[in-house]
Amino acid sequence: MLESMLKRYAPTSDDETYQAYREIVQEIVLAGLWKGNFFNQAAFYGGTALRILYGLDRFSEDLDFSLLEPNPSFSIEDFFLPVQKEFEALSIPITLSKKRKTKESNIQSAFLKTDSQIHSLNIKLPSLKKIKIKIEVDINPPLRFSTEEKLLLQPFSFYVKTYIQPDLFAGKLHALLFRTWKNRVKGRDFYDFEWYIRRRTPINIEHFLQRAHQSGNLLEFSNLSLSELQNIIKEKMKSVNFTLARKDVEPFLKDHSSFQIWSTEYFIQLVDFLIEK
Repeated sequence: MLESMLKRYAPTSDDETYQAYREIVQEIVLAGLWKGNFFNQAAFYGGTALRILYGLDRFSEDLDFSLLEPNPSFSIEDFFLPVQKEFEALSIPITLSKKRKTKESNIQSAFLKTDSQIHSLNIKLPSLKKIKIKIEVDINPPLRFSTEEKLLLQPFSFYVKTYIQPDLFAGKLHALLFRTWKNRVKGRDFYDFEWYIRRRTPINIEHFLQRAHQSGNLLEFSNLSLSELQNIIKEKMKSVNFTLARKDVEPFLKDHSSFQIWSTEYFIQLVDFLIEK
């Protein structure tokens, strides 16, 4: 089964093989969650959802989920058994562990919420370094989003509930503007922003503002116009080191030629193409 799934990627290097297996593992996790009826309560979002479900042309690391409505008593551990069974069926040993967050952790500095549940899944496949995937569930999600069902065919046919693209875009823009990585620049945010703009994907400003308010940002705005949002983004672009941004995203892409155009002026001009839902 793993070899069959790997054929889709046609990897030409060890690094490409590793990235392909990471994505295969992510799909197996999704399949197990589906069998456990996880998507009756939650939706898939973030960069990996964009990659697996909508065709983003870069690899992604983690699995991010949001409950459909706030539920402080929710526990993703309740869904670990069907995930483990999927890996056991493929004779793949895994370890699932809950991550304890501290104020000093990169997770906290990346503005992930204190009411998110975070777990790590560790897998060792033959002839590969260990694959580690973070699984996060937002149990107190910002609302005013919509979902849809997307079909996956591997490791078998199943449906995944996910945010629609304008709401995914809202989440990505929130990360781009308010993620705090100290001296790091998460170039993947800017790559995804460019991807959305080039595809003429509209953004759900209402959901974006819900996210911003929940993280303590833009509280002076009770509503936000497209032009106001564009001005906020342009100011952000002026502060970004795009050399560091390119270095961050390069390991997740096969083709690096598209970076030649990256600059402050380029991204400021991209903002003019932003459209709202």
